[in-house]
Amino acid sequence: MHLETRGLVVYYGKRIGVGVNGGVSLPLYRHKVTAFIGPSGCGKTTFLRALNRMHDLTPGARVEGEVLLDGENIYAPGVDPVLVRRRIGMVFQKPTAFPTLSIYDNVAAGLKLVGVRDRRRLDEAVERALRAAALWDEVKDRLRAPASGLSGGQQQRLTIARALAVEPEVLLMDEPTASLDPISTQAIEDLLLSLKEQVTVAIVTHNMQQAARVSDYTAFFLNGEMVEFGPTELLFTKPQDPRTEAYITGRFG
Repeated sequence: MHLETRGLVVYYGKRIGVGVNGGVSLPLYRHKVTAFIGPSGCGKTTFLRALNRMHDLTPGARVEGEVLLDGENIYAPGVDPVLVRRRIGMVFQKPTAFPTLSIYDNVAAGLKLVGVRDRRRLDEAVERALRAAALWDEVKDRLRAPASGLSGGQQQRLTIARALAVEPEVLLMDEPTASLDPISTQAIEDLLLSLKEQVTVAIVTHNMQQAARVSDYTAFFLNGEMVEFGPTELLFTKPQDPRTEAYITGRFG
């Protein structure tokens, strides 16, 4: 496995956001896509954000338990959260392209932030990331144009390219297609299937059909608890918990 949680609990003040009944313990396997599903407010995004210490930025939030990246706890004393986020990148629900910056500068932003200034290295990294995000052929002749000229789906792939430019080992995606049209959604789903050859992927999705299409493993969350985890095909066809079966068959949610 690549990333693993052990007894993970996230608190907002005294309230548990995710991890009731003993915390969340599950593996994220290397070069696989793991989907987190469940109704709104069940804790899946809260869990995802704990995987790269995003809750460090949330007032009143605290995390208990362990998140192990290649066996090392990212919450151990002395671990730099900035370095953690370089190794574990994140893509949010709404495209976060910088509209006033060029397409090139959007992709290079993370690299420049960590001190990369060599132009040749930047050029190579930008092209590599745009190719990995299946965007290069669409933008290679207008890299200096502002990102605001891209469609919503292209901006989301640009955001993915920016995350990939710093060469993360894990990519977290929080409902990356929720605000996109069906054609753009299809492009992102196709991209996910190729991305796992390079990185380990975890995706929060409200769309169970999407989880079934793109993921190798699925975890079902409900009321702050991780109810069930397993291979996607097995979880959708032979769920072990009656609550999982009720959700995937549409009896609630």
